[in-house]
Amino acid sequence: MTLGTFTVGFEPTNMAFDGANVWVSNFLSNNVSKIRASDGAVLGTFSVGHAPIGIAFDGFYLWVANQQEKTVTRLRASDGIAQGTFTLGGYGSWGVAFDGANIWVTNNTPNTVSKL
Repeated sequence: MTLGTFTVGFEPTNMAFDGANVWVSNFLSNNVSKIRASDGAVLGTFSVGHAPIGIAFDGFYLWVANQQEKTVTRLRASDGIAQGTFTLGGYGSWGVAFDGANIWVTNNTPNTVSKL
C-alpha cells in the first residue's frame, strides 16, 4: 500500500533520514530535497555539486557525494545551508556512510574509499 507520492527533483537516487525529515539526492537537478516525514511537505530544495548521488546523516549534517565533481558537500540539517565542499580523488564519489565518528565516501576509480 502506497501512503503518498511526493514530487522532488529529477532522477532521485538516494535518501537519508535525520529523525524528522527525509533528504533526497536529485542526480540530474544537482540538488537535494528536504521532505517532512510526517506529511510529505517539501521543506526546501538545496543546491549541492554536480550529480549528487550518495547521502548520509551524521546527527547534525547531511553529507552529499557529488559523483561528477569528485566532491562531498556538507549541509546543515536544520536549514540546508552548505557548510563546505570537500574534494576527493578518483573518478567520482558515490556512496556515503557515517560510522559514529567519521564520514566514509567511496571513490569509483581508483577503487578506494576516503575517510573525512
